[in-house]
Amino acid sequence: MKPYLYAMGAVLCWASLPAATGSGLDGLSVPELLFFSFVPAAIYLTAQETVISKRAAIPWPSPRMAALGLVGIFGYHAVYYLALDHAPLVEGAILTTTWSFWIVVFSSVLAKRRLSLPVLAVALAGLLGAGLVVAGGRSLQFDARFLPGYALALCCGLIWSGFSVALSRLRPERDYMPAFTVLAAACSGAVYAASSPAGLPPAGALLSALYLGLVPLGLSFTLWNRAVTTGNMTVIGYLSYLTPPLAVLLAALVRGASVTPHAVAGMAVILVAAFVGRRIA
Repeated sequence: MKPYLYAMGAVLCWASLPAATGSGLDGLSVPELLFFSFVPAAIYLTAQETVISKRAAIPWPSPRMAALGLVGIFGYHAVYYLALDHAPLVEGAILTTTWSFWIVVFSSVLAKRRLSLPVLAVALAGLLGAGLVVAGGRSLQFDARFLPGYALALCCGLIWSGFSVALSRLRPERDYMPAFTVLAAACSGAVYAASSPAGLPPAGALLSALYLGLVPLGLSFTLWNRAVTTGNMTVIGYLSYLTPPLAVLLAALVRGASVTPHAVAGMAVILVAAFVGRRIA
């Protein structure tokens, strides 16, 4: 039961990610948002690990595992922030959830060493759902202004699904999320310094970044790591279906973003594709 409570906790944390990211981007550039969210996340997770383990040092991964964590944690959130900075909030948030059906595809290919026709149908159905979201009822006549953001949002799905499946298969004996986040904070610091910051951002934007660091980036990492390394990935996948509707609802309530019928339909297709995929994979 505990792994699924951890997964549900991570889902609730991530449901607030689009709304908090949108608020942070109101007053921060992407390099600033990365820096001011990852530094609190690294401090929080490091402090949590030292208190729980009663050791001064956090577990440090091998170079291979560190590279995986850096791509999964820093890479995903960097691309996520860029996506929501270049696409409408609701549509961008929905497209990032394509990781739900990519997990089905990747898990099936790794387990069976081939891509079966049913799983291929799942992937195509998921992409159709993504197309509905992007098109917004315009018969797939995409708005060129938002294409970079849509592409980045779809990349988010590939990055997070690849990271989650790899972590699930490797099942590391130690919790390396604090180390992954420290590495991400170091990369964020380098990106922030290279952006030639002018001064301290507005207090409201900093509070949004702090929330991102402590909850969707900090607490959720611990919960998700414990879920995918100790629980059944199929059950965890079912629980993850709650993330998109909760995220869209919170974004609409907190940010006043509109939710079009085509966006809802596209999200439904993505989630149904993932659900069916887990039944047949």
